[in-house]
Amino acid sequence: MNRPTMLLMLIALPLAGCAAGPDYRPKGASELGVPPAWSVEARQEAQADLRQWWTAFDDPLLTRLVDQAATQNLDVAQAVVRLRQAREALVQSRSSLFPSISAGAGASRSEPIRGATSQITLPDGTVTTVSQGGNSSFSLGADVNYQADLFGGVRRGVEASRAQLEASGYDYATVLISTQAEIARNYILARAAQAQLANARDSLAIQDDNLEIAGFRVQAGLVSSLDQEQARASRAQTAASIPNIEASYNSAVSRLGVLTGQAPGALKGEMEAVQPVPQGPAAITVGIPADTLRQRPDVRSAERSLAAAVAQIGVAQAQLYPSLSLGGSIDAGASNIGDIFDIITGRVFANIAQTIFDAGRTRSQVRSAQAAADGAFYNYKQTVLTALEDVETAIVALQAAQRREREFVIALDAANNSAILSRSSYRAGLTDFVTLNQAEASLVSARNGLLQARSDRATALIQLYLALGGGWDAGITPTPERVPAPASTSGQD
Repeated sequence: MNRPTMLLMLIALPLAGCAAGPDYRPKGASELGVPPAWSVEARQEAQADLRQWWTAFDDPLLTRLVDQAATQNLDVAQAVVRLRQAREALVQSRSSLFPSISAGAGASRSEPIRGATSQITLPDGTVTTVSQGGNSSFSLGADVNYQADLFGGVRRGVEASRAQLEASGYDYATVLISTQAEIARNYILARAAQAQLANARDSLAIQDDNLEIAGFRVQAGLVSSLDQEQARASRAQTAASIPNIEASYNSAVSRLGVLTGQAPGALKGEMEAVQPVPQGPAAITVGIPADTLRQRPDVRSAERSLAAAVAQIGVAQAQLYPSLSLGGSIDAGASNIGDIFDIITGRVFANIAQTIFDAGRTRSQVRSAQAAADGAFYNYKQTVLTALEDVETAIVALQAAQRREREFVIALDAANNSAILSRSSYRAGLTDFVTLNQAEASLVSARNGLLQARSDRATALIQLYLALGGGWDAGITPTPERVPAPASTSGQD
């Protein structure tokens, strides 16, 4: 190795530990606007295990459908693919830390033109003519090239790629828990629609009976035909509500099929048996706001994206400084393959370069990277505040649904007693049909109100589990090796 090359390498060694750009520093709760406690009434004890929150609803079919999300939902499968791509991007970034080595070998032979000859004088003075033969040549060679990471631009690039891989893992978890919640929500909607259909059909049967009684009373001359017409109108209105409920049920069941990676009608057979709306626990502990930030994968993804953006500042700043390239080559060649290593030649080189003038392009790239990091911070803070908003909204929605449920229990009991009394009085001719109709309408309204409140409570509970970040193991950063593989792939792995 010649002296200039050795001198450049000696200069490069102390600089190799430097890294351009700022080091990333995680943000504190105060910088993100995280309060010490919730602004609404909530149980702030330590959070329960939220990894499989759907099992708290004690519904085997719901549990099976939600479990299928990890391997059968196509949005989740796409998130797994993006996670694999992020892993390969990290591999590619790391490769720049090492030299590139290439090797080659060659062989050639030249043949004479047909009829080419040469004359040779023998020792006795005789001249003879011989045909010319071909020539063969063989060669081997290898080249090494290395871009010295003097100012840490490559290392910052690896740092950014690693942060992006972690962000992609949290993005996968975000898609997964959102899908789990969507499956549970549509399951609740389907069961609620079944209960609404049952209520409507029960009411229709009662109104059929009322219409028959009104007809008998009209024929007997006890009442005018007004009672019969009012009974017909009430029955028709109830019957008219049934198609909409059936459409809602079909929509929810079809959505469940697609969310589990199947055709829309795949689950209609399994869902046909009527089951009550799953209720889940009466209350759950939500912990303190800081717990939510550690549990929510979208918040952690935004934080990792900020770390990647800060690292990219160093990548841009490194372009402002000199770059050092080192390399070498070794070659061997001979006309006989057995002698190919008799003569070996080598070459070592070093090159240092510095941009002198680029009209401000490189410095503009640095400022652009700094602006991108600022934007990533604002996105991180916005994600944090939105997460806190989601939790408080879900807490209030759950509490409101529980209060409504308690009141509708009372209303249903009173409406049921009133309907029984009105029905008996009407049959005995002690009251008119308007009173009976009003009592029946109140009963239907109370039944549907209680059902809706229970459905809303279950839905709000699901929303709260989602807002808290339940549905994944927050203690493990998702990587391609740690997440379940999609059930169906192209076979290219």
